[in-house]
Amino acid sequence: MSTKKSNAIKHVLTQLIADAFEKSGNKALNYKQVSAKLNITDPISKNTILSILQEESKIKSGLFKETEKGKFTLRELKTFIIGKVDMTADGSAFIVTEDELEDDIYVAPRKLRNALHGDTVKVYAYEKSKGRRKEGEVVEIIERFRTDFTGVVTVSKRFAFLIADDRKMLHDIYVPLEDLNGAKDQDKAVVTITDWPQGSKNPVGKIKHVLGRQGENNTEMNAILADYGFPLAFPNQVEQEAEAIPEIIDETEINKRKDFRDILTFTIDPADAKDFDDAISFRQLEDGTYEIGIHIADVTHYVKADTELDKEAYERGTSVYLVDRVIPMLPERLSNDLCSLRPNEDKLCFSAVFILDNQAHVKEQWFGKTIIHSDRRFSYEEAQEIIETKEGQFCNELLILNKLAYILREHKFKQGAISFESTEVKFKLDENGKPLGVYTKERKDAHKLIEDYMLLANRKVAEYIGKQSKGTKKLPFVYRNHDAPNEQSLTSFAQFAARFGYKINTKSEKEIAKSLNALMLDVEGKKEQNVLTTLAIRSMAKAVYTLKKHSHYGLAFDYYTHFTSPIRRYPDVMVHRLLEHYLQGGKAVNEEAYEKMCVHASQMEKKAADAERASIKYKQAEFLQNQIGNTYLGIISGVTEWGMYVEIEENKCEGMVRLRDITDDFYSLDEKNYAIIGQRKKKSYQLGDEVKIKVKTVNLAKRQIDFTLVS
Repeated sequence: MSTKKSNAIKHVLTQLIADAFEKSGNKALNYKQVSAKLNITDPISKNTILSILQEESKIKSGLFKETEKGKFTLRELKTFIIGKVDMTADGSAFIVTEDELEDDIYVAPRKLRNALHGDTVKVYAYEKSKGRRKEGEVVEIIERFRTDFTGVVTVSKRFAFLIADDRKMLHDIYVPLEDLNGAKDQDKAVVTITDWPQGSKNPVGKIKHVLGRQGENNTEMNAILADYGFPLAFPNQVEQEAEAIPEIIDETEINKRKDFRDILTFTIDPADAKDFDDAISFRQLEDGTYEIGIHIADVTHYVKADTELDKEAYERGTSVYLVDRVIPMLPERLSNDLCSLRPNEDKLCFSAVFILDNQAHVKEQWFGKTIIHSDRRFSYEEAQEIIETKEGQFCNELLILNKLAYILREHKFKQGAISFESTEVKFKLDENGKPLGVYTKERKDAHKLIEDYMLLANRKVAEYIGKQSKGTKKLPFVYRNHDAPNEQSLTSFAQFAARFGYKINTKSEKEIAKSLNALMLDVEGKKEQNVLTTLAIRSMAKAVYTLKKHSHYGLAFDYYTHFTSPIRRYPDVMVHRLLEHYLQGGKAVNEEAYEKMCVHASQMEKKAADAERASIKYKQAEFLQNQIGNTYLGIISGVTEWGMYVEIEENKCEGMVRLRDITDDFYSLDEKNYAIIGQRKKKSYQLGDEVKIKVKTVNLAKRQIDFTLVS
């Protein structure tokens, strides 16, 4: 038998022996007892077990120790730890476990056993000498995080390779010529890893589909989507299910619903929007109060649980908004047609209707299914003009809605909500998707008005279910949860903000929110706005979907959910189903199943945000490709041990000044002070400092921009 093969058998046996000790609570066992536990009876295998036990017990960091003659135990119980691989640039990795108290385990490159970034693995961890970090080796890959990679194909006479775009994928993927699937040299493609032969340096894969020529806009945008695991098209069956849904609304369906068709209703959305999730109806009642309806597309009327349509929407989790396109969660037949609340058409909705007094206090509320008929589609710009000039169609109604929205906002900030207004980067693109210019989008009253009524609906739906219970048990429901920031990150943010003359009071949650709001207001329009807002957001906890009822720290709401965007977010679909179920007196649902769906939705939301950021980075690189050699003023937006990130003030493009390119001194990172400091002359570059830079190089494939400092 080859040495390789016998080593592999030994490896597997060692693993099984360790499992046997773990299952027996680490009782001292001899080799015969271990064999019996593993149902091994042949003498050769038994002897192999004995030799493994003896060998490992002689090594200082071995798995087993001999406690009395011929009897062994595991050297340390909990030697095997399960966690996720976090690759570093040099090919080593840290294994991150779910247990926050457990230190990350360092694994050297040769001990990774073909594990890739994000994989779930079982590691054998051994303590190093006192004070040193915990090290280990991968003994089993439990689950691959991904097997599909995008990248550039290199074809030679006898074979081909795909060099992955993902910086954390450190292995080129070998592709036999017969598995090229039409890919040519320098094409961008998606490859699936099919095999990784024992002892081989490279995995083997086959091309799944060709994305196109490297550098073309369509190719690069599709590559970003594929890279983050979003499908590029809907399966046929899903499209067929969508097409089969009848357009005409059944009379019996209309009779089951509250009819809002005669009440003034309109939508306010971006000028280029195609899917209208939400509409607002408005009328003044005889007693001077206002009835305001927040009408949300009734997606769950069309997308029934467990259909192919529903399964696909769940898998996607969200629509993805790249710089030049939207990848919808639902096929266009639904998102732009049946469910979209287009003007002058009857549409089915799930609504939250409130009666407000002139101080915006909610006097009454109602939730239920409705039919509406939108009278007008406003773009944000059109609505804004009417609010500013005080003339135009439905002017009076818009002005009252805006006045009430201001009061709702005020209530919210008094309660301790935080206002994060970071600038949103947009590109002017030509017909081929090439960026001609960059501009930032301003949020005005029309945007905020819509946002405040959506917040009202989301909060009141969550409150309505959250305050009910069946017997002693609360009803399981999908909440949007946002924890308070941890003390450490808030303190370091407060120290940083102090350099710009902003004071953050960390005495209580209310005080934190109050001083953060003062900062956000103060910083608006200033050059450090983006840096400070980004850092403040980073110091906050991340918002997630969960069944565990927590408050929403950033909004200062005790109860909060997402009810208002079911066309583009799957959690809202879950919320609609649960709300309808409970309104009809339904029993509490299975908590575990819904929590699992929430975790998936949170993960997909993060992937969509990362894909969007990657598309912005690509367009920024493409825009600056024609500006090489140009100088700009920028703000230091990040510092790392290999360089500092600088954001150009006029176009918000971000690139890096590498430390090796700063030649007047030897610089190193001072992490505590967010700075890079020269060792000899003590010159420092600090986060938020203004610097003059020149565009040095642009690597489109890696979406990387390099600057040099202009002294």
